[in-house]
Amino acid sequence: MENNTTNDFETAIRPTLSVSNGIAAVEFYKKAFNADELMRVEAPDGAIVAELSIHGARFFVADGSPEAEHATPEKAASIPIRMGLIVANPDAFAASAIAAGATEVYPVADQDYGYRLGHIIDPYGHHWEICRPL
Repeated sequence: MENNTTNDFETAIRPTLSVSNGIAAVEFYKKAFNADELMRVEAPDGAIVAELSIHGARFFVADGSPEAEHATPEKAASIPIRMGLIVANPDAFAASAIAAGATEVYPVADQDYGYRLGHIIDPYGHHWEICRPL
């Protein structure tokens, strides 16, 4: 396999959550997960792309774009990806998200497969499994 890296560049995967109201979604993630907003670009029509960080775990939030085929959960037939948020205290993170408006699918509990994990759906339709290894 060819090595296409340089010393000043680190390969990373950063998911983008397509949402129906980017500005409100960014505020939700700040409140629910104490996320930091690292960057925001706003289009003249009010659509945004923002980069957020939850304790160093970075991801993007962007308004959906039918022209670019970026569907939001409420417009898509299904959501094929769940966000796994691994944190020291999943109970507190899940409680904060629920208090901010997320829906609990199942509460945080010790799972047979070695994680303390709970499942929520944020107000924008994205599924989050909040967990830590046991």
